[in-house]
Amino acid sequence: MKPILESPIITDICDMTANMYRLGWDERNGGNISWLLDEGELADYLDLSKTIRNIPIDFDAAELAGRLFLVTGTGKYFKNVTKDPEGNLGIVRVAPNGRELELLWGFEGNTLPTSEFPTHLMNHMARLKADPEHKVVMHCHPANTIAMTFVHSIDDRDFTCTLWQMITECIVVFPDGVGVVPWMVSGTNDIGAATADKIKDCRLVVWAHHGIFGTGRTLDEAFGLIETVEKAAEIYMKIAHLERKNEIPKDQLKALADTFHAVPREGWLD
Repeated sequence: MKPILESPIITDICDMTANMYRLGWDERNGGNISWLLDEGELADYLDLSKTIRNIPIDFDAAELAGRLFLVTGTGKYFKNVTKDPEGNLGIVRVAPNGRELELLWGFEGNTLPTSEFPTHLMNHMARLKADPEHKVVMHCHPANTIAMTFVHSIDDRDFTCTLWQMITECIVVFPDGVGVVPWMVSGTNDIGAATADKIKDCRLVVWAHHGIFGTGRTLDEAFGLIETVEKAAEIYMKIAHLERKNEIPKDQLKALADTFHAVPREGWLD
């Protein structure tokens, strides 16, 4: 077996968590990532027949039985992942009963997956139905996106259209729009279900006054979606109190989408 710490999976997640912490998106132990893996990606690095321990979860994930995930640990700081991957990350397999995870690597010191892992699993299930190539769920706390939820309507369409009008690239990057979940207690199955209900139709869901979920086929795709929303929200927060003398008209957003072969959410530019 090759050393797993040298695998692209571990090096990529270390680079990503370090960058997200650097950007201020994941203060303290805020934020979490889960990454759906293929057995082939791990075959040279890990004995998949060896279970270290079983971890119960408060959610029936039988729909994902046998699937493998790299996931960040509960109470862990993104800034520490690079220097201690084994203590801050784990690779788990959903057990056949759907109520347990089989730990295959990591989570040293009896660490557990993020408390929001049931929410991640619900959203993996929803996105896999929409896109069989889906892989990543990423949650973080970008300041401008959160700030925008205090001063702007949190209607999905209104919120999305404002973001689309902030930067030319937005409608091209996320033509499927952004869902917004009103404030709810985090770490519960209720907020997980509410998020999954939105995320089946789009790849981004904002939690009002809390943070954002981005999904994608790769770490970079999920990160890039969040990055683009956060830049648009930053621009909005800088101009929200000012008289707006110019903007991108909605008919021009339609023309922009056509030029780049993007299909905006039906009816949202009407």
